[in-house]
Amino acid sequence: MEALLASYLPVLIFMGVALVIGLALLISPFIIAYRQPYDEKLSAYECGFDAFDDARMKFDVRFYLVAILFIIFDLEVAFLFPWAVSFGALGWFGFGSMMVFLAVLTVGFIYEWKKGALEWD
Repeated sequence: MEALLASYLPVLIFMGVALVIGLALLISPFIIAYRQPYDEKLSAYECGFDAFDDARMKFDVRFYLVAILFIIFDLEVAFLFPWAVSFGALGWFGFGSMMVFLAVLTVGFIYEWKKGALEWD
């Protein structure tokens, strides 16, 4: 029984260290944070409207359109990494299919560029 408990000792140590680090990261901002915000810190950052205002006010949809387009293209580019890792094993078929994928991606990018989705007037 003692050998069984000794085999769990590294797991308990790991959980203890994780608990200490987690608590330190949760508590330290309350101790060392600067608590006097200024006008620039409270100003509208990326959402386009004031942070402390009416929640039912009208907002510009362009902020969310740009965010959605970024997420779409960011996820599509993420497909390039596994393809690059296994490029040698895929051969010409893998190369051709990725070129078709990149062509579709490029056509979509040109389409939204022509529609003015990336303009910020």
